Amino acid sequence: MNAASETPVYRAGYVTLIGSPNAGKSSIINALLGEKVAAVSDKPQTTRNAVRCVLTTGEYQIVVVDTPGVHKPRYAFGEFMAGEIEKALGAVDAVCLVADITKNLDDSVCEISARIARLGVPLILAANKIDKLRDKEDFWKYLETFQARLKPSSVVPVSALEGTNIGELGDELAKYLPEGGAIYDGDVLMDATERFLAAEIIRERVFEAAEHEVPHSTAVSVEEFKSPDEYPDMKRASIRADIIVERQGQKGILIGQGGKMLKKIKTESKREMERRFGWPVTLELWVKVRPKWRKSNEGMRTAGYTR
Repeated sequence: MNAASETPVYRAGYVTLIGSPNAGKSSIINALLGEKVAAVSDKPQTTRNAVRCVLTTGEYQIVVVDTPGVHKPRYAFGEFMAGEIEKALGAVDAVCLVADITKNLDDSVCEISARIARLGVPLILAANKIDKLRDKEDFWKYLETFQARLKPSSVVPVSALEGTNIGELGDELAKYLPEGGAIYDGDVLMDATERFLAAEIIRERVFEAAEHEVPHSTAVSVEEFKSPDEYPDMKRASIRADIIVERQGQKGILIGQGGKMLKKIKTESKREMERRFGWPVTLELWVKVRPKWRKSNEGMRTAGYTR
C-alpha cells in the first residue's frame, strides 16, 4: 500500500488554555466549537473553574480545558482559581496561551509559561484580538516581544470576535496530539454536569447585569436540580439556586427596584437553560448574603467551590 492510499491518522488529546483575564480564552473556545459553551463577559474572573470542552472533527478530537485567568491570588478564592490552573497543566499534550496581542504581557503569564517549558509541554500562542490592530503590520512588532519572552512552539494570529483563523488554530493544536481514537462521543460538547451548567448560566447573567465589584463578590449555588431525564413523570425541569453575595448592599443591587434586576436575571437564565437543556424550566432564584465568603475555605465550600 502506498502512502497516498493510507488511512489518515486520527489524533486525540488534551489542550489546556491559559492567559490573562479577558484575553479571550472562553470566546476562542466558543468560536472553535461553533457553539456557546463557555461563559463570556468583559469582566475579569468570568471563568472560575477548569472546564473541559470537546472539539470533534473527522481528523481529530481536542479536549480543551478552559481555565481561570492567570493573576496573582488574593484570598482563599484566588488560591482556588490558581489551583484550578495548576491542575489543568497536569497530564496534557499541549498548552495554548491566549494573549491579547495589543497589550503587554503579564508577568504571571510569563511565570506560568516558564513552568510549561520546564514540563516539556508544547506551548502554542494564540495571538488574539488582531481585529483591534489599527495597522496590521503592528502585529509583527508585538509578536517579537511575545516570542522573545514566551518562546512558543508555534504562533497563530486569531480574532475570536470575527472568527479569523479559528479553524487554523484547531488544526495547529491537533498537530501536537498523539495518534489514537476519540476520547468522547462525537456529539459531546462539554464534560460538565447540567447542575454545573445551570450555575454558570445564572452567574454569566449576573455578570452581564451587575456593575463594579458586585460580580467578583458573587457565586451561584444550585440547591435543587430535577430534570425529566431523572424524573420521567416531570414535564419541566425544576431548578432552585442561590445567588451569594458578601454584603447587604450587593443584595439590594441584584434584586433591584421592585425586584426588576433579579427578574431580568431569572428570565434570561431560564431562556438560556431551556435552549441548552431542551426542556421547559421552572427556575427559583434567591439572593443570600454570606459575608467574606471568598476569604475562607469554609465560605467557599458553602458557595459551591471545593479544592
